[in-house]
Amino acid sequence: MHAVLQTGGKQYRVTEGDTLEIERLGTEAGQTHTFDKVLLVSSDEGVKIGHPTVADATVTADVVEHKRGKKVIAFKMKRRKATRSTKGHRQELTVVKITGIKG
Repeated sequence: MHAVLQTGGKQYRVTEGDTLEIERLGTEAGQTHTFDKVLLVSSDEGVKIGHPTVADATVTADVVEHKRGKKVIAFKMKRRKATRSTKGHRQELTVVKITGIKG
């Protein structure tokens, strides 16, 4: 059984036991988080596709930890103008382990 869920503006295909790095959630580490925006659920009985979400379908996950992603450097320069700017960014991430799919 697998599902497609939406969180943080991205879509993820998950099965039970998967570990994901997603955008930061407000749930504390060690707690359980429930995802309500489930776009597709596939099981032995068949496939349920939502319009836009599947009614009464949820995906539960345990929050393992919060961490920061790899640093990304954005460097901009205009030639012959002595204009340069460097900006860095580190994305806030949450590591979750999928424990159940209902739907």
